[in-house]
Amino acid sequence: MSLRDHIERRLHGTIPGGDPFESLPSDLSPDQLAELRRHLPQQWTRAAVMVPLVERPEGLTVLLTRRAAHLKAHPGQISFPGGRLEACDAGPWDAALRETREEIGLAPDRASLAGYLRDHLVLTGFLITPAVAFVRPDFELTLDLTEVDDAFEVPLEFVLDPANRVERQRIYAGHAFTTYDIPWGERHIWGATAAMLLNLAARLQET
Repeated sequence: MSLRDHIERRLHGTIPGGDPFESLPSDLSPDQLAELRRHLPQQWTRAAVMVPLVERPEGLTVLLTRRAAHLKAHPGQISFPGGRLEACDAGPWDAALRETREEIGLAPDRASLAGYLRDHLVLTGFLITPAVAFVRPDFELTLDLTEVDDAFEVPLEFVLDPANRVERQRIYAGHAFTTYDIPWGERHIWGATAAMLLNLAARLQET
């Protein structure tokens, strides 16, 4: 079975949502988790991102962006294309398509929805729905330089390999917890983007 077929099977029939607190670090104790929840925002801004898997002849790649250096929030961070859900959006997939077109110029007819990963909490107040999509390779990108200053691809097999992850200790609300970064050359995939990729990897490993 090809990796594409495996992804299709694992994500078939998935819907947006799920318990977003499952995206919090798994090594927190019950007491730490309860304390962390007390520090989380009371209101969440709904957002959606596309996890674009480009169907290259040599194998699937993940299309990622680098946020513009002048942005106030997460400047220079590696991310997926996406943003807030707007009133015009029928749901997370529509929002992901719209934001991806606005940010990097990917035409909607080049992407097809494979399914959804569980919602991801970002401690700055966003509740993100990741929509995994297969992307035809015959595309041209036009970057909105007010939002992103680079777009690049990483082999999906590299991302899925645990040997390519670097453990990191982080602190939030006075508590330490473990996260994982994915270095790729001079670029460093971390934070919510790395967490969502690890979520995809875990989904593919389920029996």
